[in-house]
Amino acid sequence: MTDPLPSPDPAWRDRWSGLPGGAVVLDLGLQPPADLFPLPGDPLPDPEHRLRMVLSTRSGLAQLETDPTTPDEPRDVEPAALVAQAAAAVDQAAAAGFVRPGARVLEYTSPHGGSWAGLLARHGAVVVDDGPADLVVDSFGMMHSPDQHAALTGRRDRLADEGVLLLQFHTIAAIVRTGMWNALRHGHFAYYSTPVLVGMAREVGLVAVGCWHYPLYGGTVLLALARRGSAVAAAGQHPDVTATVERELAEGVTTPRRVASLGSAVEESVAAIGDFLGAATAAGLRVAGYGAASRTSALLRRAHVTRDQVVAVADASVAKHGRSMPGNRIPIVSPADLVAMRPDRVLLFVPDLLAEVRAALPEIEAGGGRWVVLDPMPREVPVSGPASPGTPPSSTPAGRWR
Repeated sequence: MTDPLPSPDPAWRDRWSGLPGGAVVLDLGLQPPADLFPLPGDPLPDPEHRLRMVLSTRSGLAQLETDPTTPDEPRDVEPAALVAQAAAAVDQAAAAGFVRPGARVLEYTSPHGGSWAGLLARHGAVVVDDGPADLVVDSFGMMHSPDQHAALTGRRDRLADEGVLLLQFHTIAAIVRTGMWNALRHGHFAYYSTPVLVGMAREVGLVAVGCWHYPLYGGTVLLALARRGSAVAAAGQHPDVTATVERELAEGVTTPRRVASLGSAVEESVAAIGDFLGAATAAGLRVAGYGAASRTSALLRRAHVTRDQVVAVADASVAKHGRSMPGNRIPIVSPADLVAMRPDRVLLFVPDLLAEVRAALPEIEAGGGRWVVLDPMPREVPVSGPASPGTPPSSTPAGRWR
């Protein structure tokens, strides 16, 4: 018999239904605000707050339990992988007839999704500031809303009668499947599965009329929704949507015990990172990092990584240069500074950047360095080819982290 999962804070309410009833499925303890990148001289200690994910037994929505933080303005640079995925999404939506010349498009922006405005304009769409819109676009934006019901109904209300809402999200199915526990962060109030998001849409009068999948972040979904009773929704739910719903339900995305497997993923990856850094230190290797992203803070904090183990973290965002990672105060440097350090190993905290950074910084490998992808288990990338899971490192002492 398994122990019951912890209950959330008594004041917690489902961000969709407003009702109590849920289980804590991931607990990362105290974590700094996701957008905190302090200056070296800022006073210590850096603020930390409890970070836990709750799975509602009312709606099945995975969500942030509490968040007392106030996000800073985003400083991130949009990665090439995200730009390419956005272009593919717009092209596929256009092929489905949802993006047309003259169509009025309203876009909800996000710190992560960049803007699709230019891509939509190439198809002749006209970007507007308010509804009614023929197309409402949201790429990784709605998850930042504490009140999920108000967020979805607000987007619905800006649709024209025959309009379509495009919602892009990082499915919790992929997060659980890959053990990507560090996707949890302050400011991300909702983690959608396809069956739950389709159910939420149904409750507010929307039908899922399209569905596309992308490998970004281990698995993202673009869902197309239209008003019930409209000509666009006349054929009912699209078969691709039904297939995705059935597949994710079979994976257990609405089952607290299954989603709580992320807790085991935390312990395994933290142990593997510790083994890697211990072996690197014993071998006298100089280790740096790349990607001062929000997910990086949680990983470094949970694995208790120090400046002695990782000398610096490089990032393309000029606004982050001269700042530091919270808690451990590992300095954030430019890519050029990273090259000048001649590191033996570079921990890549955002796996989707691998092709981009290898092409932009060939000096790392030319100088004998190696990229180590954290997704979130560390795996060294062979110099001769692309990343491949299970490939043993060439010159680092053996250990569990392989």
